[in-house]
Amino acid sequence: MHLHDDKIKFLEEKANTIRQSLIEELVEAGSGHTAGPLGMADVFTAMYFHILKHDSKNPEWPERDRLVLSNGHICPIQYATMAHAGYFPIEELKTLRKFGTRLQGHPHRGTLPGIETTSGPLGSGLSQAVGMAIGFKMDHQPNQVYCLMSDAEQECGNTWEAAMLAGKLKLDNLTGLIDRNNIQIDGMTEDVMPLEPLRAKYEAFNWHVIDMNGHDFQDINNAIEAARAIYEKPVLIIAHTIPGKGIPEIEFDYKWHGIPPKPEQAKVFLEKLRTLGGKIKSEHQ
Repeated sequence: MHLHDDKIKFLEEKANTIRQSLIEELVEAGSGHTAGPLGMADVFTAMYFHILKHDSKNPEWPERDRLVLSNGHICPIQYATMAHAGYFPIEELKTLRKFGTRLQGHPHRGTLPGIETTSGPLGSGLSQAVGMAIGFKMDHQPNQVYCLMSDAEQECGNTWEAAMLAGKLKLDNLTGLIDRNNIQIDGMTEDVMPLEPLRAKYEAFNWHVIDMNGHDFQDINNAIEAARAIYEKPVLIIAHTIPGKGIPEIEFDYKWHGIPPKPEQAKVFLEKLRTLGGKIKSEHQ
């Protein structure tokens, strides 16, 4: 998957636009998560505009790759990305979390075309993704399964049951991706429940592990290419991201894990993003 300079520029600008849509939908909803979605905007942009085999006009296309969002609370960034990718009108983003909306607080399969699984309880997504990968193996189908997870949900035992099975069955059509942003709702992960050595844990379960910068489109592309080259092992990508990416005053502040911006804050955030365009830099990088 060659990624030339023009495509990188396109992805950077698209991610910035998607971040703006994210802020707008959160402030309209008056609830939802901010830090994690901002941090994963680049990964989701890369997925829907470069990596995934999918068709927004035919969401049930049998040959599509499957994207499972295990940490469903960051779904506002998936919704924003899907809207810009053509799955539904961008204006619908402002119905997030409202009564009767298709954009629920956690993704719900069957409500919104293009959503592969229903999520809510953390730690369930990898089990769902493993089941999909097994099914494709049984049917001799080439579809790839991508499971996006939070780092904090690695504290859930169900995750490790799925990891153990995936390693045993050598599911090389499965790629897990952990958003390693180091925060959770009560603080920093290494204070609440230390996760390290995370790489060694997955390697012990017979996974191939790749580290990547979750804000560098070339690095994201290279990690996915490397994952696709691995044979007879599932792959885990540890995506090192900055929670709140693009808004310096909230970056790495775990208090922004589960709250939306107030209207006056949203105005400031949007102005900063519009001024930056595609060139989002961070004092933490």
